[in-house]
Amino acid sequence: MAAGAKPIKVYVKVKVVFGEDGKMRPRALEWEDGCIYKIEKIKDVKQAAAMRCGGQGDRYTIVVNGQETYLYFERNASLTGDNIGKWFVERRIA
Repeated sequence: MAAGAKPIKVYVKVKVVFGEDGKMRPRALEWEDGCIYKIEKIKDVKQAAAMRCGGQGDRYTIVVNGQETYLYFERNASLTGDNIGKWFVERRIA
């Protein structure tokens, strides 16, 4: 990362399917500019902190355009309702 660059949390739209086992499986994400990126593979899922921009949640190690990156699911603190959480990625800014 370049000197002075600071990563920020960017909330993104994510297309998700739920398996019969109840697991969430993200399939695509929509970036800020409206571009949609297919998630080619989910390599790992675990609880982890977003160390560079703050926050924590379920960290999905994914492959997009052949590149490995992280996608986070930040759970809502409320246990009721249809808003169960939000997805975010870390983006670097200068």
